[in-house]
Amino acid sequence: MTGEKRRELIINAIKNSNEPLSGTALGRLANVSRQVVVQDIALLRAQDYPITSTNRGYIFSDTHRFTQIFKVHHSNAQIADELYTIVDQGGTIIDVIINHRVYGKMQAKLNIKNRRDVNNFLNDIKAGKSTPLMNITAGYHFHTVCADSPEILNDIKLALQKKNYLAQVLPYEQQI
Repeated sequence: MTGEKRRELIINAIKNSNEPLSGTALGRLANVSRQVVVQDIALLRAQDYPITSTNRGYIFSDTHRFTQIFKVHHSNAQIADELYTIVDQGGTIIDVIINHRVYGKMQAKLNIKNRRDVNNFLNDIKAGKSTPLMNITAGYHFHTVCADSPEILNDIKLALQKKNYLAQVLPYEQQI
């Protein structure tokens, strides 16, 4: 199989998958090593294919959706409710961002699209893989959220507001 055909196979597999595909899984599919897949992904990205790598594998990013960044504040006990609130309204949580006064901006990709993804994230936290990034900034953090329409983003904003999760964006945070 030529490199071009292999990359076509990889992009179609990622586009048509309902879950992230690991480099190893894509390598098995294309009968090449994970390292070859990583190189192919870099070439596909250079050709403007919207491929995002997550901690669970590669996904095809829908670039035609609407996005908004929400600043939120809550306790660790409210993480599940906050994330469920966003996905139940039809949003996808692209990332979490904190703005630390000493370390600056820190960002982690999440790509949480549904309750199963929320539960997997929460299980990873409970298993001790890490602690929530928001703990560094006393519960304050940002989420980039995408949705199919501005109306859905507005519904998410209203739902977060109703639960008192929205926080005021400070002047030095305008560039987030």
